[in-house]
Amino acid sequence: MKPRYLILSLVAVLGIAPMVLPPYYVTLLNYIGLYTLVVLGLVLLTGVGGMTSFGQAAFVGLGAYTSAYLTTVQDLPGWLAWASASPWLTLLVGLVLTGAVALLLGAMTLKLSGHYLPLGTIAWGLSLYYLFGTLESLGGHTGVSGLPSISLLGWEMNKGEEIYYLIWAVLLCAMLITQNLLDSREGRAIRALKGGQLMAESMGVNTFRSKLVIFLISALFAAVSGWLYAHTQRFVNPTPFGLHMGIDYLFMALIGGVASVWGALLGAGMLTMLKQWLQDLLPQLFGTTGNYEVIVFGLIIILLMQRAPGGLWPLLLRLVPDAWKPRKAAKALASATELPRRELPTAGEVLLEARNVTRRFGGLVANNDMNLEVRAGEILALIGPNGAGKSTLFNQLSGVDTPTSGDVLFRGQRINGMPSREIARMGMSRTFQHVKLLAEMSVLENVAIGAHLRGNKGVLSAALRLDRAEEAELLAEARYQLERVGLGDYLDAEAGSLALGQQRILEIARALCANPCLLLLDEPAAGLRHKEKEALGLLLSRLRSEGMAILLVEHDMDFVMGLVDRVVVMEFGQRIAHGLPAEVQKDPAVLEAYLGGAE
Repeated sequence: MKPRYLILSLVAVLGIAPMVLPPYYVTLLNYIGLYTLVVLGLVLLTGVGGMTSFGQAAFVGLGAYTSAYLTTVQDLPGWLAWASASPWLTLLVGLVLTGAVALLLGAMTLKLSGHYLPLGTIAWGLSLYYLFGTLESLGGHTGVSGLPSISLLGWEMNKGEEIYYLIWAVLLCAMLITQNLLDSREGRAIRALKGGQLMAESMGVNTFRSKLVIFLISALFAAVSGWLYAHTQRFVNPTPFGLHMGIDYLFMALIGGVASVWGALLGAGMLTMLKQWLQDLLPQLFGTTGNYEVIVFGLIIILLMQRAPGGLWPLLLRLVPDAWKPRKAAKALASATELPRRELPTAGEVLLEARNVTRRFGGLVANNDMNLEVRAGEILALIGPNGAGKSTLFNQLSGVDTPTSGDVLFRGQRINGMPSREIARMGMSRTFQHVKLLAEMSVLENVAIGAHLRGNKGVLSAALRLDRAEEAELLAEARYQLERVGLGDYLDAEAGSLALGQQRILEIARALCANPCLLLLDEPAAGLRHKEKEALGLLLSRLRSEGMAILLVEHDMDFVMGLVDRVVVMEFGQRIAHGLPAEVQKDPAVLEAYLGGAE
């Protein structure tokens, strides 16, 4: 649905809501707005970034308690006394404090993976919750009362109907900022996290930085929600900031659509309204009080994960006419300045060199004293039977792994231990044996991830839409590379809808988008039909004629021998032959080891 129409309609409805609704429903809308602000952070953190957090309620508490403490304590230290003058100043302090805590906690927990990460968020979430209830200066479990109301330009927001407009104005700004961020170079880097660290780093994304950025943003959204909550209630105690609320926020995200900005609003609204209705209805049905709504929510989540794992918002979008849906590829059709291109090295220049590379895993020697050179303007094939050590060597050449001994040089510089993203910046790009794409993103957006290193606009520029010129350039480059490899008709298609062969071609387009001088292709012809292999061969030949160096790992011998300039053959981690394709095909050692024996 076109965002501007949705936003204008929503603003119109929200503007008149307090005038026509009873105070009870206005209060519910306030809660929905506050909850949505927290869930927006989870859209970035969990839905887009793939990191589950149960601790967001603790950040809400930080924002709330910071303001409560600063506005109610009389004998503040001199260096903090200035902040007590206005809730707006306490908001500033709360954001700084929350940001510092988020950076500290993020540095400790974001390096965890698998189930350890959510367990880590539970640990620090509970720690902050118990801290709120233990400190006497924060009122213990009794809490803090007597908070002042917020005033803006002389307007005192004493009632729910008055602070309502501030809550929803802040929320709409946060939703706009989040959507702008997701529709940007930085947003694609964040989305790339779900494709795995290996893929993202190879495309030039600093994955830890991206994780920390969205962790920080989600914490700041939660802190603003806490600040608004504190001055809406005029009272704060630890109860709303416990683990149960952290779980509720995740429920809201899952129900609405964990990867959708508008799903955050839908989920928060549905869960809040449903909870109020069930809390009134279920005790009457069962004849006794209790938290029966939790049971219902659990059943709803299970049903939803089975029937609509993406949440309700994507489900609703399927009902929207295609004419109302934005065509993202149209952005790339606008006139844009062409991105600068790397000057390719002189033909014959050695670009990549492995010198006596050995890789041991305990007592297993995966590569033993391997040597090879890849020169500009040539295609070198690395072949060998399964288990020969090709993938291990490939990973060392691309920076994924580090040799036990020996050196890997790229353009004359030793790159042992250098992060993949830095090697990519130097001009090396790669594809993967097992296709690594973001299936739910469009073909155009997937390829644009490859151009990440060719932009420099940051998070703030993206949030404020100051990156539009650069964004048009990056998308235009992605479109050019797709047309170059024959996928120009699939710009708006979901990458997951393509056939396996097309997905492999898409990976090559993404690699080319990084403007490399060396391509590392891991079994690019696997899954391709005969005509697709012919087209791939023509593409690689054209790249070679332009001066591109290509290292090819491939099992299709007909494809390899008719295309490449030189061949290196491996067996049991060692090089057993190298030379021209015709020479290698006749080598007795190759026939014995790779082709099943000489006749």
